[in-house]
Amino acid sequence: MEKKSEGGPYRKSMQRDRILELLRGAATHPTANWLYGRLRKEFPDLSMGTVYRNLGVLAEQGLINRIDFGSTFDRFDANTKHHYHFICESCGAIIDLELAIDESLNERVNSTSRHKARRNDIQFRGICEKCASKGKK
Repeated sequence: MEKKSEGGPYRKSMQRDRILELLRGAATHPTANWLYGRLRKEFPDLSMGTVYRNLGVLAEQGLINRIDFGSTFDRFDANTKHHYHFICESCGAIIDLELAIDESLNERVNSTSRHKARRNDIQFRGICEKCASKGKK
């Protein structure tokens, strides 16, 4: 059975479906290695290459986002709605923020430069709630 997407036809894949299911259930923005560790018991013949290929297909289909915050490994997010992130400088957690997207930033870039901004991706850095509460003890 073929599944059509903007990026082309793809055969249905149990592994890809499970990767998407794991991503949708994870609030941690996991790495490919994290996903591989969760899936290898279920799929003994699974390789890291297969995980990366399936993540690429899911990203191409618009079902997940690849997020790169300059770390060694990309992280993946099944929340494809435009949103901001908070990155904990202590534990490395990446947390979705429920803030309204500030479109006026795009307008400021467009009106003060020759660039044409279409969207902005903002990341906030600091200490997350869990790490802050540990520090108080």
